[in-house]
Amino acid sequence: MAEKDTNKKRIRPKKEQPEFDQQIVDLARVTRVMAGGKRMRFRACVVIGDKKGRVGVGLAKGKDVSLAVSKAVAKAEKNLVKVNIVDGTIPHEIYIKLGAAKILLKPAPEGTGIISGGAVRIVLELAGIKNVVSKIMGTNNKVNNVDATIKALTMLRKVDRKAKKDNAKEVIKPEVVKAEETKADKKDISQKENKK
Repeated sequence: MAEKDTNKKRIRPKKEQPEFDQQIVDLARVTRVMAGGKRMRFRACVVIGDKKGRVGVGLAKGKDVSLAVSKAVAKAEKNLVKVNIVDGTIPHEIYIKLGAAKILLKPAPEGTGIISGGAVRIVLELAGIKNVVSKIMGTNNKVNNVDATIKALTMLRKVDRKAKKDNAKEVIKPEVVKAEETKADKKDISQKENKK
């Protein structure tokens, strides 16, 4: 009998890491009243993001939790948004009101971290924002707060700081402007006198 080679190691294919990290924000048991009684299902709200500026949210129902979550992830992948991140924070302050949800986001200096609570924190972490201050000023409904945060992040406009500095150098000196104004004023005065 031939001896089996026990020294050979099995080569297992490496599992590919998913492109997006996902986190369940809200999981609820919901019922619908039908003719024969109540039909029970699960509703999942899932946020996905690559921590590099892309984030999305999905809300779906299913007969069991795993089905609801997988459907929510599929919806979130279809609704991805690109977030403008400048030096690890947001480019400017933004306040948004969406229904009863009111969210305030402020940029923060390096080392501050994410000062936020609840569902907003999950969205900001998965978007890849490292330093930001936020405040939930309206409802505590997680689903509405996530939607409001996503909308706020889509409304951010990128501010090019280099362009700002270049424009600042090109500003005309105030003395020159004043001199030009006085010449124009003198012309107006002389024209008015000629009309009289």
